[in-house]
Amino acid sequence: MVGKGNLGALLSDDEVRSLIAEGLDPAAFKNQRILVIIPDGTRSAPIPLMFESLYAHLGDHVSRLDYLIALGTHRPMTEAAIEKLVGFSKAERQKNHPKSEVYNHAWDDPKQLKVVGTISSQEMLELTNGLVSVETPINLNKMIDNYDQLLICGPVFPHEVAGFSGGAKYLFPGIAGHEIIDSTHWLGALSTSYDTIGVKDTAVRRVLHRGAKFVTEKQPVTSLKMVLKGKDLHGLYIGDVEASWEAASDLSAELNIVYKDKPFKSVLSIPSTMYEDLWTAAKAMYKTEPVIADGGEVIIYAPHLKEVSLVHGEEIKSVGYHCRDYFLGQWDKFKDVHWTTLAHSTHVKGKGSYKDGVETPRIQVTLATQIPEEICKLINLGYRDPRTINIEDWRNKEDEGKLLVERAGEVLYRVRA
Repeated sequence: MVGKGNLGALLSDDEVRSLIAEGLDPAAFKNQRILVIIPDGTRSAPIPLMFESLYAHLGDHVSRLDYLIALGTHRPMTEAAIEKLVGFSKAERQKNHPKSEVYNHAWDDPKQLKVVGTISSQEMLELTNGLVSVETPINLNKMIDNYDQLLICGPVFPHEVAGFSGGAKYLFPGIAGHEIIDSTHWLGALSTSYDTIGVKDTAVRRVLHRGAKFVTEKQPVTSLKMVLKGKDLHGLYIGDVEASWEAASDLSAELNIVYKDKPFKSVLSIPSTMYEDLWTAAKAMYKTEPVIADGGEVIIYAPHLKEVSLVHGEEIKSVGYHCRDYFLGQWDKFKDVHWTTLAHSTHVKGKGSYKDGVETPRIQVTLATQIPEEICKLINLGYRDPRTINIEDWRNKEDEGKLLVERAGEVLYRVRA
């Protein structure tokens, strides 16, 4: 593995190009078809720089250098969104990057998927310390069969399901089918986001690494892991999927976790406008939940949001947002709902209890968005008119138990132990 990371200094474009030149030997890619797996627009990363640098370094040597967007269950990106993501229009790509095309993943199209392996129920039991014992087929986008090598190119941040994002997560859920997506997300829900986020060794991460072996045993996979603070690139690690992720996660833990001396009763969390719906913008809750006091409140202030979920909206509306124990206490009623939906529900609602038919969440989650009050009530979340929010009421008010988090979604807040 090659790499460089720095807490204080940023990586220059030239340093990025030098690391790519050192980590990717063109001779190893001669006349080969390469598929690069990249994030969608809900992740901060200098994808235009990587797109241009990879082509400049490998374009003359490979037969193809294509890109597959690791959508998971997010909606497909439009051409305009792809242009913003990679930094070049389709016409510019055809002219200056003729060996490259950009594709959307389709998690819900069986024709695009194939089973690459199966994790047995016994192995799942062992990997998850007894939390899940369901045999789990590993369905992946069968496009990978058309390529000689895979590159995974994306950032690493604290993550509510896996502990930290990146690495094998770009395979599952990135380019996977619903079985492994459901299994790993519900596993994350059983573990709870509160106890998982910002932790390296998690049950989900162990399952992801096991699943990745079904791929790496058959074709070479190289990972290019980036670490950012805001939009600033501080680290890039290139090499083995696990080793590069380990190094990037260590740096991310230093850059993307903020410790506070005490919990807060009220947090105003303002998600980035790169999130198009609550499904993605809910990271504003996940990344602040650990710093909120029992009985406190997080207000997700996002006047630009109009939708609960652009893909899963109807299912969320039929289920609502509830803590984990609410579902476990009525499992027969909910077991046939997509487990990814149930997991998202529990992550947004946070920790809580369910006794004698009464659900008691640890904190209150309130939306100050364009999602109407009646919908907020339907989905079991609080409502506040965004026009009543004055950001200054939270700014510099930490001594009053108030915390303001701007551009929320990628930095985790915790109470110092």
